Amino acid sequence: MTNSVVINLQQIKKIYDMGGAEEVQALRGVSLQIHKNEYVAIMGPSGSGKSTLMNIIGCLDTPTSGLYEFNAVNVSDMNDNQLAKVRNKEIGFVFQTFNLLARSNALHNVELPLIYGGVGSAERKRLAVEALTQVGLGDRKNHKPNELSGGQRQRVAVARALVNKPSILLADEPTGNLDTKTGEDIMALFEELHAKGNTIILVTHEESVAEHAHRIVRVRDGLIESDENVTKRKFSTAMA
Repeated sequence: MTNSVVINLQQIKKIYDMGGAEEVQALRGVSLQIHKNEYVAIMGPSGSGKSTLMNIIGCLDTPTSGLYEFNAVNVSDMNDNQLAKVRNKEIGFVFQTFNLLARSNALHNVELPLIYGGVGSAERKRLAVEALTQVGLGDRKNHKPNELSGGQRQRVAVARALVNKPSILLADEPTGNLDTKTGEDIMALFEELHAKGNTIILVTHEESVAEHAHRIVRVRDGLIESDENVTKRKFSTAMA
């Protein structure tokens, strides 16, 4: 395994005990590697295991069996406190519902991961302003969520995800609450962030959103159904 591998999953299984003798096998032996500066979309229908896979990649859940290495560190058997540290330092989350504090301005919302990480006040503000500027909202730092459009709220959420300079950005249906035009603007922002060196993992059920990524991993029945480099496909189509 090279140093550029950020996510290394080997034979990951996740079984949920539903009580009695009933079990649900959400993941049945998934192996997947994601490298630094990749832009990957994970797709799958409802019940495919896509969300379970996202939760394990995001250290929100642990596998029943198998190996998960994040930046060459085994996180498969970490306890909740250890996983929380990995999430705070290494993973920037972007959710469909923005998850912003309604009574706090954009600056404070972006500062939150730094507060949890114990970063001092002056440094927090500097990093938060830098992240807001990076997503085009440097002039909106004192606005509260209800003073921002849906697209601007999602940009604040992206800035919050970026503020710790994480190893990966993990976006769960990031355009789900946005109209088509605003959704396209957010996807253009992700493309800019990827071009600047960010590793992006996008979880979506929408083909039009997934096609912005450079690699599409499709999950079905708890297994990887296909894993396609769409950058090569786009290049071949353009050259035809």
